[in-house]
Amino acid sequence: MKAMILAAGYGERLWPLTADRTKPALPVLGKPLVGYVAEYLARFGIRDVVVNLHHRPESVKRSLGDGSDFGVNLEYVYEPTILGTSGALDNARGLLDQETFAVINGKIITDIDLNAALKTHREQNALATLVLLRNSKREKFSVVETDGQLITGFGGMPNPNGASSEAAPLMFTGIQIVEPRIFDYIPRGIFSHLTTAVYPQAIAKGERIVAQIAEGMWYELSTLQRYLDISLALLQREARDVFQGRNSSVADSATVRESILWDDVEIAPGAILRRTVIGDGVQVRANENFEDAVIVRADLVAGKTPPAKALKGSTEGDKFVVPLSQ
Repeated sequence: MKAMILAAGYGERLWPLTADRTKPALPVLGKPLVGYVAEYLARFGIRDVVVNLHHRPESVKRSLGDGSDFGVNLEYVYEPTILGTSGALDNARGLLDQETFAVINGKIITDIDLNAALKTHREQNALATLVLLRNSKREKFSVVETDGQLITGFGGMPNPNGASSEAAPLMFTGIQIVEPRIFDYIPRGIFSHLTTAVYPQAIAKGERIVAQIAEGMWYELSTLQRYLDISLALLQREARDVFQGRNSSVADSATVRESILWDDVEIAPGAILRRTVIGDGVQVRANENFEDAVIVRADLVAGKTPPAKALKGSTEGDKFVVPLSQ
């Protein structure tokens, strides 16, 4: 079975960390985010993987190479204009239209059992099987509506004040198993999304779009706050709260807690960092104090217009600082 990793997004809400790379190429504890996805597929015996590219494609290629470091063989497909989740499949249909294939978002870290989803997919004779989770925290993920094991539609955001007695709403994990017949429903050469355009059309025509309600670890890194929180959650599994990238140094008298340091970072004596993400090459001077912030080099973003969805930041000397409490 082949798979496709969706890696073409801009990562606007992760700016300025995405100022020089795309979201799937962000390092998470020293490994590119998309590398976690490739390794996940490899664990289930999926070796042939297609990766779609658009924004800063070289950053993904640099992160993944030919895929051998992550246990897969990669083919890259470029999108001159962004095509959406189903448009991306259309753009790669010549590589995917011969057998059942998996599709997975390039911004997640998970250990969900993909074999269980494949088993359900085959037993249910599904056109597509979407892996879902219970959204117990009622976070801002679209609600997936079901009737038994069949998906009937895709709703709005969950009510954050939903009664505790109500079953937690279902949310889509970005993991799905699809039959090549899906291409009968995907328009050619235009932007389109699976959940808003393709699956509703298929459901209306009586196709079986099946829900696999899973359990397990699942993290989606789509905002600066989530990037920090998830990185710290992964560190906690190793009883640590600080990560230092290559050639990074922390002075003995500096205080660094719950923080992620990328490569070539220097933390000077007396500096204090708590709940911070420090980008490549940043120098934190003696006695500087930062908390709940993302910091990159000012020259990295100089003259660039922040994306519409980016948090606001300001230049402080040779650093660009984005407070997370906004």
